[in-house]
Amino acid sequence: MELALRPEALTAPVDTDPRREPYGILMSHRRGLPNDDTLARMLATQVMGGGALPANLGLEFTDFEALLARHFPGASRPVAPPRPTPRWDSRLVEELGELIHLLQRYRAGRDQSEHWLSVIVATGCMSNDHLWEDLGLWSRRDLSALMQRNFPTLAAKNDHDMKWKKFLYKQLCIQEGVYLCRAPSCAVCGDYSHCFGPEE
Repeated sequence: MELALRPEALTAPVDTDPRREPYGILMSHRRGLPNDDTLARMLATQVMGGGALPANLGLEFTDFEALLARHFPGASRPVAPPRPTPRWDSRLVEELGELIHLLQRYRAGRDQSEHWLSVIVATGCMSNDHLWEDLGLWSRRDLSALMQRNFPTLAAKNDHDMKWKKFLYKQLCIQEGVYLCRAPSCAVCGDYSHCFGPEE
């Protein structure tokens, strides 16, 4: 059975977020695990055609089914509009595995969903907007909470509030001993606003 939306959800008033209905349906089946809310937000966005993740949040079908069974037992499978195959920059795709590995190394070790989220977050980095938007989250605060909860040691390294996608790529560069930025410090860099500051 598929997650069905009432017709009025598709013609919601401007001041009503249409993601609220699929989100509410999923949360009514939540198991009470740390990432239930985060995943429900991503899925609700995808059901409404938003975000930039491929189908199934970018997970393999079996992993996606396992995620749904773990976090929303008994819920109908969310069905999103057909999504075109992503057209990612080939240079970024080469780094997808490295990003997954980076996130896996810093897992909190509290819940199985950290494994899935490492793939989901790394996949979100393949797209071009702010990472929280590409993931289908509802604010940058959602992403910061995700990172702090699932990858706390890694998140703690972002102590100057660098934008998350840039921060993750910077960690790859540091890991490889590659430093492309020529500014002596972030504080005096002419591109400071591109790396730090609001993403809303």
